Amino acid sequence: MFKKMKSDLDAFLERDPAARSRLEVFFLYSGYKAIRSYRRAHWLHNHNMKFLARWISQRARRRTGVEIHPGATIGEGLVIDHGMGVVIGETAVIGDNCTIYQNVTLGGTGKDHGKRHPTLGNNVLVGTGAKVLGPFSVGDNARIAAGAVVLSEVPADSTAVGVPARVVRKGGVKVDTLLDQIHVSDPVAQQLCKLEYEIEKLKEKLEEVK
Repeated sequence: MFKKMKSDLDAFLERDPAARSRLEVFFLYSGYKAIRSYRRAHWLHNHNMKFLARWISQRARRRTGVEIHPGATIGEGLVIDHGMGVVIGETAVIGDNCTIYQNVTLGGTGKDHGKRHPTLGNNVLVGTGAKVLGPFSVGDNARIAAGAVVLSEVPADSTAVGVPARVVRKGGVKVDTLLDQIHVSDPVAQQLCKLEYEIEKLKEKLEEVK
């Protein structure tokens, strides 16, 4: 637990350009406070002290604006930037070195029992306001753009954009989690450009026939 807490602290210093010291992150960053409380709550949850675990998680929610269920599984090096409005469900799984921005939801789509929340791989970035809903996987090094609503699997090394989200392949190249969350390829715009090009080619052929 303490090893992961240190890893989380180092991750904030590495990925947040506003972070100036470990002391500042430890005492002042709501995202780190929420993760720190989650680590304690998760340990209690795994040792069958579920009421106390939930008490800690709800107290952290009131203090930080971030709600992480103690039953969620979170790897090392998670950064929750700004934090307010983030919700992570009970059966969610988050890999190592992920970055989550404010108002993100890793939620379910109904009242089913069992696995009902998403699984994020390693080095995943989830942009501001994105909603990832359902028991599917988001692959390693994937990016989810700001405001996207993801309802199905996102392959590794790709970007999901839009409502509902569409996927753009990145050709197997590792996505840098420090890249911004806005300037990503829009698959709808790309398809429209392709259609426009095809229409122009058809017009040229009609002109030749005349």
